[in-house]
Amino acid sequence: MTEKDAWVMNGYLGIIVIAILIGVSVFNFFHLQIFVGIIFAVIGIILATGLTLIQPNQAVVVLFFGNYVGSLRKEGLVITVPFSLRKKISLRVRNFHSRRLKVNDVNGNPIEIAAVIVFRVVDSAKAVFDVDQYEEFVEIQSETALRAVATKYPYDSFDDTELTLRGNSEEISNELKTEVHERLFVAGVEIMEARLTHLAYSTEIAQAMLQRQQASAIVAARQQIVEGAVSMVQDAIEQLERDGVVKLNEDTRVTMINNLLVAIVADNGAQPIINTGTIKEE
Repeated sequence: MTEKDAWVMNGYLGIIVIAILIGVSVFNFFHLQIFVGIIFAVIGIILATGLTLIQPNQAVVVLFFGNYVGSLRKEGLVITVPFSLRKKISLRVRNFHSRRLKVNDVNGNPIEIAAVIVFRVVDSAKAVFDVDQYEEFVEIQSETALRAVATKYPYDSFDDTELTLRGNSEEISNELKTEVHERLFVAGVEIMEARLTHLAYSTEIAQAMLQRQQASAIVAARQQIVEGAVSMVQDAIEQLERDGVVKLNEDTRVTMINNLLVAIVADNGAQPIINTGTIKEE
């Protein structure tokens, strides 16, 4: 089902026509032309049944004896198909805030997640005829899409090799928007934005995962410190030998490397005692 335009007539012009028909009918009644008066009165009443008031950002779906004859989008007072059934659909931008869903991330950790979906109806025919209660359809499919996205990624990670729910919110939001749009296209709904509003570990594992995060953060920090220390020591030794400041044999080079690493990597401010008098040139 695709939206199409229904027959429409300017409402104010239609009111003038209806008034003229009623006036002619009354005139004929006074002149005892009852049959003619009845005809004009019936025509005026038939046109009056098509009067419809449309607000801004609103569409009206027109049904005539069960058949879809089109939709109206022109705001104001109009006249459409007489004796038709008309259903109003809001075209305004709306928000849907999902419940806090409990799902498992890709690593099996239970998490709580919620999102807000910004949407609007762009095809009134699809919204009315292709789904039953499109607003409820939006809610169910949005939460289904949120579950699907949440189970594809880990909650958090301390390396940059993979996307995470917490660390890549922009990418996750874009994927959620795409996922929801694909599910709601059948309902004639456009997704304008999708954003996570809540993300946390479930209460039963929150404390344990916090300790795990802290431990992982310490390990990651230590690894980075060691890598930086090795690089700094290597540069220092190479620069000393390149500039001819000192020439080191294998034993003294090992000793200096050990002392420099201890000074750089130590938790507290290290105060190494370096015996430079024992350093011999090769």
